Amino acid sequence: MSDMREAIVAAAKRMDAAGFAPNKSGNVSARTDGGMMITPSGLPYARMTPNDLVTMRLDGTVTGVGKPSSEWPFHAAIYEARPDAQAIVHTHSPKATALACARKPIPAFHYMIAYCGGADVRCADYATFGTPELAQSVVRGLEDRKAVLLANHGVVALGATIEGAYNIAAEVENLAGEYLTILAAGLDPVILDEAEMERVAARFSGYGKVG
Repeated sequence: MSDMREAIVAAAKRMDAAGFAPNKSGNVSARTDGGMMITPSGLPYARMTPNDLVTMRLDGTVTGVGKPSSEWPFHAAIYEARPDAQAIVHTHSPKATALACARKPIPAFHYMIAYCGGADVRCADYATFGTPELAQSVVRGLEDRKAVLLANHGVVALGATIEGAYNIAAEVENLAGEYLTILAAGLDPVILDEAEMERVAARFSGYGKVG
């Protein structure tokens, strides 16, 4: 459990250092036997320690001390809906958030989209942060995917490990930047077809890249 605490804090600090969490936005969690462990509400990542993390059941009952992130409902909903999700990283990374604010999904303009679990990165319907409605929207957007944009909000990525979830969130930001560059240049991206994306996903799986 101590290793999990350290890994969550390390991912949160890495997210902050990368500029993915302006004004302490975003959060990180990992599944536990009894529920989940999540970053606390309102504490700057630079000051966060493993002991600050909050343990809770998926029904929202806090089993340790502290106040969990206000976004805990969608973390809990994802863990309930997705047995494969062992960790979740939520960012407000600037380029991906820009697309989310335009409610624009990221299509398969690059084969690395498959790294995010499917043939595109959807944009989930808008709902107020911290609400059950947002939790439901996130779960729908993540169906058969490992990442989703949240309309007018940010990004959610899940993984089999904390590092895996972080890496997917980082790749979404990278892809968003490339896609925005294409659009800003007035170019029309060439979209890879579904069959090719399935081939790419199979190769990623064989290489162990998508976790």
